[in-house]
This record gives sequence, C-alpha cells and structure tokens, in this order.
Amino acid sequence: MTETAAPLIEPPPAAPTPNCIMRAWTTHESELRRWLRARVREPADADDLMQELFIKALRQGQRFCDIHNARAWLFEVARNMLADSLRVARDTVELPDNLVSEADEPPAVDLLTACLPRVLSELSEADRDVLTRCDLEGMPQAEYAAQHGLSLSAAKSRIQRARERLRARLAEACQVRFDADGHVIDFVGRSSCGG
Repeated sequence: MTETAAPLIEPPPAAPTPNCIMRAWTTHESELRRWLRARVREPADADDLMQELFIKALRQGQRFCDIHNARAWLFEVARNMLADSLRVARDTVELPDNLVSEADEPPAVDLLTACLPRVLSELSEADRDVLTRCDLEGMPQAEYAAQHGLSLSAAKSRIQRARERLRARLAEACQVRFDADGHVIDFVGRSSCGG
C-alpha cells in the first residue's frame, strides 16, 4: 500500500484592494495631506497619519465601497486620528528657572523636628525614655526590654502607647496633619515649636 502525499493547502490569495479605495485615495490624498500638514508641526507626522489613514481605509475592504461619501469618511477618520495623536503628545509648558520645586523644600516631617524636643519634654518620663532610646537612639526593643525587666511584648506595647501619646501631643501642639498611612503631611509652625 503506497501512501500518497496530501496535497498542500495553499492560503487563499490576498484580497485585491477594491478600486473604490484607490479612486478615493487618489482623488483626496493631496487635500488630506495639506489639511494634516497645516495642523501638525512636522511634515513627517502628517505623513505618518496619512499612512495610518490609508491602512484604515484598506481594512474596510469592500465595505469602503458602500460608503456614500468617501471624502467625508476619510476626513472624519483623519480628524479623529489627529485628535488622538495630539492628545498623546500634549505640549509641555516651559517653567521659569526661579520656580521652587518640591524637592527644594524639606518634607513636612523634617521641618517638624524643631517641635519635637518641646513636645517630648511634655510627655511622662517613661514615655520620653522609651521613645528617646528606641526611636531616636535606635536601641533594639529586645535590649530595652531586657534593661527594664520587661518581656518583649510588654516593651513593644509601652513603645506603641508612647508613640500614640506623642502623636496626639504633636497634633495638638503643632496642629500636625497625617495622611491615611499615618505619615506627616502638614503642620502649623509655631514659635513655641520653632516652626
């Protein structure tokens, strides 16, 4: 028994470009190009839009022939493409050299450090001690717990409560505002806070 090779299946030939597209393109191409060039900075941008427009017309295939007013369709699509391209490439405004950027201003939390010594002095000795040692001096909480005869859990609770009291006192004394994540975003500087 001999096997015969299955015939190769060839893909269908590409559909020819309908004559109506070529007729419309030939008739309106120069007018479209002038219209686009009058609205973009670079002639190359107008040429790019023309190529995209031609591809959109080709994708319509035979449906393009059913369009009642080919010129109106081409201009409408060109206008929409232009609007899309301008939306993407909005012009930027040149900023003056003397404009202060946010990077030039220290974050609010850094400015608030002047208020911290006074507010710390108003806290209890225990709160001041735990915050100074663990938060300001960087002592590990486990070491603080061992030095003060506390369990690690008790030391963490003490630190957390002291932080809450400090936060409340800062909010009251310096009118500190916090964002949803608890970060300082603003405060009212006072002479008593050094702000």
